[in-house]
Amino acid sequence: MIRNAMRTPDGTILESHSVHDYVTHVDKNGNEYMLDGGLSYVRASCWGDEEFLTVWRDDRHEVVREALEWGTYGVDGDQPLTHIKLMDMDTDHILACLETQHTIYPQYRDAMVNELEYREMYNED
Repeated sequence: MIRNAMRTPDGTILESHSVHDYVTHVDKNGNEYMLDGGLSYVRASCWGDEEFLTVWRDDRHEVVREALEWGTYGVDGDQPLTHIKLMDMDTDHILACLETQHTIYPQYRDAMVNELEYREMYNED
């Protein structure tokens, strides 16, 4: 799994980032929606009117590169945490992540390698 997310009827997006990251929202319609599991599993409430936005590692790369968000503290590690989409990361940043982040999720590593190949194929940088 690359992204564990759902959209409630009022447009609120719930996203679970890690195991036991249990998130909830009381929608304008009065129903409570929940999502849990991070990138390990999907556990969710199902009212039938929510939209699941889950992205899997075997989805098309164009979908994966837009859904995968990497947390960064900046080049020197002294900035507030921000999240950046894989498609918006500099090539040098991706290479640095692949070289230094040894505990990276395997699906993230695969997506980053695929992104480098995608950029080479389409001359993006």
